[in-house]
Amino acid sequence: MLPNINQQQNAPSPTQRYGTVSQRLPIGLDESTRQSSVTMLNQLLADTMTLRDMYKKHHWQVVGPTFYQLHLLFDKHYEEQAVLVDSIAERIQILGGVAIAMAHDVAELTSLPRVPRDREEAPVQVSRLLDGHQRILKNCHDYASKADETGDDGTNDLIVSELVRTNELQVWFVAEHVVDSPLTQAE
Repeated sequence: MLPNINQQQNAPSPTQRYGTVSQRLPIGLDESTRQSSVTMLNQLLADTMTLRDMYKKHHWQVVGPTFYQLHLLFDKHYEEQAVLVDSIAERIQILGGVAIAMAHDVAELTSLPRVPRDREEAPVQVSRLLDGHQRILKNCHDYASKADETGDDGTNDLIVSELVRTNELQVWFVAEHVVDSPLTQAE
């Protein structure tokens, strides 16, 4: 038996539209709380997916005297951001929302500036990553407070315990590569 391909041509309407929430799961939160959290989490998801991809781009393209250290660090942080992406998307689904998933949708929603296709010097890469973390962390602080105010403890916990802690730790590791001392040459 052959697989039934091209099913999308005669597909019925979507089971759930993006931007809506369903009450399928009885988790004790009203619709407005779920909607508010899903909107915030989709923003964090788009930004986290963008930061994750920035780490992989910089992992591939890093050059210079700290190549090896940054190459490994960027890949480690990419993997950690990928874990966050999955946690955020799963929380959106638990709340009855639809998680953003496709690159073109992420590019449209993210608040992080688009990174050029060019290879950049390591200090520029580090600066871009720190800026991305700072933007995400500012949103995290705001969104954690809003989730707390609406009684969405699960979303608050995810943001504080996973997103803030992981991003702050990554900021520390990346920022330590910014030093205010000139390189010297051996004689």
